[in-house]
Amino acid sequence: MAYNRLMSELDGTKTQLCVLIVSLFLLLDSINPMKLFLHVFTPLIGVTPFHLVTIILALLGYLFVSEFREMLYFGVKVFFHSILSIFFSSIETTGLQNIPIDGPAIFVGNHANQFVDGIMLMSTCQHKVSFLVAEKSWNRRVIGDFAWAMGAVPVSRSQDSATEGKGTLTITLLPGDSPAAGASSAKVVVQGCHDATVGDKIRLKIDPSITIKLTSEGEGKKVGEVAKEHLEKSLKGGKYDILKRVDQSQVYAKVLSKLEKGGCIGIFPEGGSHDRTDLLPLKVGVALIAYAALEKRGLNIPIIPVGLNYFSSHRFRGRCVVEFGAAINIDEATLPEYRAGGDRKKAVCSGLLKDIQDGMRSVIVTAPDYDVLKHIHTARRLWKRTAGAQEKQDLNRRFALGLQKLLMKFDQKPPKKLEVFMNELKVYQKTLDELGIKDYQVPTLASEGAGEETTNVQRMMRSASMTLESEEAEEILEDIKVPYRIAHLLFTIFVAAIPSIFLNLPIGLLSNLYAEKKRKKALAASKVKIRGMDVLLSEKVMFCIVMVPALWLFYLFLLLFLTNLDYEATLLFFVSMPIAAYAGIMVTESGMVDYKDIKPWLMKLHPATRKRLRQLPKTRMALVQKLREFVGEFGPQLGEIYYEQEVDWKKVQGEASSDLSPPPSPNKGSQKEKKKNI
Repeated sequence: MAYNRLMSELDGTKTQLCVLIVSLFLLLDSINPMKLFLHVFTPLIGVTPFHLVTIILALLGYLFVSEFREMLYFGVKVFFHSILSIFFSSIETTGLQNIPIDGPAIFVGNHANQFVDGIMLMSTCQHKVSFLVAEKSWNRRVIGDFAWAMGAVPVSRSQDSATEGKGTLTITLLPGDSPAAGASSAKVVVQGCHDATVGDKIRLKIDPSITIKLTSEGEGKKVGEVAKEHLEKSLKGGKYDILKRVDQSQVYAKVLSKLEKGGCIGIFPEGGSHDRTDLLPLKVGVALIAYAALEKRGLNIPIIPVGLNYFSSHRFRGRCVVEFGAAINIDEATLPEYRAGGDRKKAVCSGLLKDIQDGMRSVIVTAPDYDVLKHIHTARRLWKRTAGAQEKQDLNRRFALGLQKLLMKFDQKPPKKLEVFMNELKVYQKTLDELGIKDYQVPTLASEGAGEETTNVQRMMRSASMTLESEEAEEILEDIKVPYRIAHLLFTIFVAAIPSIFLNLPIGLLSNLYAEKKRKKALAASKVKIRGMDVLLSEKVMFCIVMVPALWLFYLFLLLFLTNLDYEATLLFFVSMPIAAYAGIMVTESGMVDYKDIKPWLMKLHPATRKRLRQLPKTRMALVQKLREFVGEFGPQLGEIYYEQEVDWKKVQGEASSDLSPPPSPNKGSQKEKKKNI
């Protein structure tokens, strides 16, 4: 990480140095190399500036033609960098040391934000990445145009042309077949499906994540394979959709060609974007590509899991943490099994897919639903208010996996203490939501209550080493900041009013309406989305890419034909629009920060909320105390995620997903020797 930061700083220094030196050459004729060249050779061979310009233009034309795709990719990457800087307030990247410096690689990421996911990965990775893009998206204007510019490979997906099956399925376990302990799939008999053939997939409507691939047929019945974890639910049968088999041989050929040339491929192996809090079942395509590269090209391609962790992903100025995990490589000893085909090939592909799934889960935070995920984040903030991106992710995963292990240990029936704590946490979060304030603001409320009791709460929440004098000084500073923030808020409103009203507000309102319409359409067409929130930001970005320049051109038209401004002034106004729009966004955000900081002071003026605000610091302190007691009591039962400072999350996630019983507790001797690092 330090190496990457150092190289980034050196690149910036070199760029500044080059710009300054070139500027110096251009300003001083005495050291301008072109002027010196003409001064020497014009009298000798008659070289003129026209000759030099012609040669330079010819070289530029050759460079543009020969390196067109590279320059285009770089231009698109710079463009999307600027787009992300507008739509996100913070993008943090961790794990860059896990990316190979050169050579081919396959990046696999969770798909939680539709087209923004590809843009985010492209902009935060130092390599040129070609993505596999659904043909449905490839055929859309703007999206397809950018995908072509990025060197993407279109892929036909069976779910994009799914048809509703006729009749009702009856599914039973194949007689005489019992899935082995290490098997990833089971064979079932499918009856009532007359409109599907061998090679097609059947998607059950009771749970769209369940698919059955038909492998053979005969004697009026069809045999298929279903993932082992979905076996019990699939036996219910019912209504279904048919996903026709798609020949992907040309896609695999293009991908292998790019990898052989040292290129990088980006894949979202879930097959489509969604707004769930855990991964969808992964498609086997990424495993087939990796094994095909090893078999046909002799390349053991590193597979890099990428965690795209969004906070308020569908909202403007949200946050994102991009985490690159440790590389996954194929065990070359399994290649003969892959070449053998049949069940042996499926077994090694399923094993690699399991490793990829564990790797992907090691760079994201998963939970049963959004409410639980929200409680996990709240618990992390109660445990430690301020932390870096990597530490936050680490703590979130410890709490998420710890909760999962506890529920497994108690057979999905949480202990009474955990149930009570989760309910209190839910009430606390609900109170914050109703009051419209954030958890980080609660400790500051302790200094504003009347009476010694509230002051004591504040002192408990601060460091024990802080003296009474420093506490009083901090309280005075906080009070002094209030009028400053009010003045700053009024100033930002004044500064941002014109650009925000005329340049940003119309686009913001229209993009919200457009994105909401697209969300409803995507939700109606999807079988896996919960609310369709994953499409909102992507549609807003695409809308703004088209409509923002259109609005600027509209204003240019008004200035040219409805005003008496000369062309120079009109051009100045037009060029200033992007700057004014961006400045309006930044200033408005600064004003919103001031408003959030002032809001608790304003709410204190209302008697009904004043009492609730005074109670919050004590409530928070009580929750902190209960959380620490709970972790101290149950933490030792969680093993590595409680004791170890550095956790191999891929290994831990793999154990959690495959082991139905919790790990044994360390013996008392080892507990005394180890240090709690959670």
